[in-house]
Amino acid sequence: MTSKKLVNSVEGCADDALAGLVACNPNLQLLQGHRVALRSDLDSLKGRVALLSGGGSGHEPAHAGFIGKGMLTGVIAGAVFTSPAVGSILAAIRAVAQAGTAGTLLIVKNYTGDRLNFGLAREQASAEGIPVEMVVIGDDSAFAVLKKAGRRGLCGTVLIHKIAGALAEAGVGLQEITERVSVIAKAMGTLGVSLSSCSVPGSRPTFELAADEVELGLGIHGEAGVRRIKMATADEIVTLMLDHMTHSSNVSHVSVQAGSSVVLMVNNLGGLSFLELGIIAGAAVRALEGRGVKVARALVGTFMSALEMPGLSLTLLLVDEPLLKLIDAETTASAWPNVPRVSVTGRTRTRAAPTEPPEAPDSAAAEGFALKRTVLVLEQVCRTLLGLEGHLNALDRAAGDGDCGTTHSRAARAIQGWLKEGPPPASPAQLLSKLSLLLLEKMGGSSGALYGLFLTAAAQPLKVKTDLPAWSAAMDAGLEAMQKYGKAAPGDRTMLDSLWAAGQELQAWKSPGADLFQILTKAVKSAEAAAQATKNMVAGAGRASYISSAQLDQPDPGAVAAAAILRTVLEVLQSQGV
Repeated sequence: MTSKKLVNSVEGCADDALAGLVACNPNLQLLQGHRVALRSDLDSLKGRVALLSGGGSGHEPAHAGFIGKGMLTGVIAGAVFTSPAVGSILAAIRAVAQAGTAGTLLIVKNYTGDRLNFGLAREQASAEGIPVEMVVIGDDSAFAVLKKAGRRGLCGTVLIHKIAGALAEAGVGLQEITERVSVIAKAMGTLGVSLSSCSVPGSRPTFELAADEVELGLGIHGEAGVRRIKMATADEIVTLMLDHMTHSSNVSHVSVQAGSSVVLMVNNLGGLSFLELGIIAGAAVRALEGRGVKVARALVGTFMSALEMPGLSLTLLLVDEPLLKLIDAETTASAWPNVPRVSVTGRTRTRAAPTEPPEAPDSAAAEGFALKRTVLVLEQVCRTLLGLEGHLNALDRAAGDGDCGTTHSRAARAIQGWLKEGPPPASPAQLLSKLSLLLLEKMGGSSGALYGLFLTAAAQPLKVKTDLPAWSAAMDAGLEAMQKYGKAAPGDRTMLDSLWAAGQELQAWKSPGADLFQILTKAVKSAEAAAQATKNMVAGAGRASYISSAQLDQPDPGAVAAAAILRTVLEVLQSQGV
C-alpha cells in the first residue's frame, strides 16, 4: 500500500514544491522552463563567484532553502530522490554567467547520478568558455571499509554551502574557494540513524524495520544503512553514533578527539518530533563535552531531510577561529538558523532558582488543629486515590487521554513522599499552601493547576481564623479561584461540579451553632450525587467539551475523584471522633 501524501500529482510534486517556495520568498526566482531557483538579485553578483548546488527533491529545505546572500546563488532540483537534468544544470550555469559572475562553483553531493549530470553540464559549460569548477562532497562516516563509489554526500554539504558562500561574498576567487572547501570537507563526518523508512510519493516504504530495530548509517534516499541495532535510549543511540563516526578503525571516520573544536549539526531527517530532536541535541553536546571536545557551535533543526523519515543525522566539522568566522558570516538564506556566535561549551546553562519569600506567621492559633489527625487524613486520601487509579483512567478514556487516574496517583505519591520527609505544618493555612506548591510541581496537567489554585486561595481565609465559618469561607475562595482561571461553571461536567455542590452545603457552617459532622455529611453526599449527575451533562469546559455528548455516558473522572477525597476526609474525621 502506498503512503498518503498531500500532493497534486506524483509527477508534478517537485515542481509544485519549488514553485511554492519561490512564491513565498521574494528573494528567489524560477528559471523559466527549468526546475531551477535563483537569487532574484542575480545581477548584483557581477564580479563575484556564483555557487550552484542541487540534487533530487525530497530533501527540503535543502537545497533551495539555502539560496541567499552569503550562501547559494541557485539550485537545480530533480524529481524526488532523482538527479537533476543536465540541460537544467547547464541553463543555471549560463544564467549566472550571463549575469556577469566571475565563474561558477558546483557543489555536488557524492552520488553517481549527481556526479555524472553535474559533471557533464560542467564540461559543456567549459567548452563554451565559462569558468566552472566542481567539488564533490562525501561526508558519510557510516562505512568502515570504503567502497569504490566513496563516501555519500549527506547533511554536511550544507556546511560547505555556508562556508563557500561566505568566501564568495567576501570576493574570494573561484580557484581559492574550490581549494579551500575541498580541504575543509575532508575534516567533516556525518552519520544517520532512523526509526523507520520514508516513502517516495506514489510508492511503498523503502525498507521495513521491526518494532525494536533502528537503522544505523543510512543515506538520505531511504537506502539501508550499514547495520541494524536494537532500540535504545537517546543517550545510548548518540553514544553509539559518536563512537562509530570517530573511531580510528573506521576509514570514513572524522578525527575528533579530546581537545578538538567542532561545529555540531543535529539534523532532522523529516519525521522526528521537535521533542526528540531536543533530547538528541542535548545528549550529543553532553557526550562530546564528556570526551573533552569543545562544541563551538550547535546547529539544530531540519537542514537536509529524507521526506518524512523519522530519524536524524549528526554532523561534526573540525573548526578553528577563521573557519568559525565563515560559519558565522551573515546570510539571507531562509533555512539557515540564527545561531549565537559564541561557543556552546563553557557557557553557564543554569541560573539559581529564586529564593522563596519568608512565610508570614499566621495569626490563627495552631493549637486547635491536631497534627496527628492531619497526617491520618492525608495518608488515607493518598490510599484512596491510588486505589482509584484504574477506575479514573477508564472513565477518562471516554472523554480525554485516559490519564486522570495516573495524574491523581502521581499527586498521591508526591504527598506520601512529602510526609516521609517530616511532619506537615500545624497551621491549616500553611498546610494548604504547601500542598498547593507540591501539587503544582508534581501532579501536572490541568488537575494539578486546578487543585493548586483551589488550595492557594482556600489558604487565605484560614490565616486569620480556623473555625467553621473560616473553613466555609476557604471553600468559597477556592471555588472562586477555580472558576476565575479554569473558566468552568457548575453544570459544565468538571470536577467543579462535585466541589460546588459540597460548597453549597458548607455555607451552613457560617451559622452560629452549626454541627460539623451533620453538615459535612450532607456536603459529601451532595458531592457524590453531583459527580454521578455529570454523566447526564453536556460538557462545557475541559477536554471533554470537544467530544460528542452522545459518547459521554460515564461520570466525569475529576468530579468522581473530588467526591472521593471529600468522602475520605469525612470518614477519617469520624473515626477519630472529632
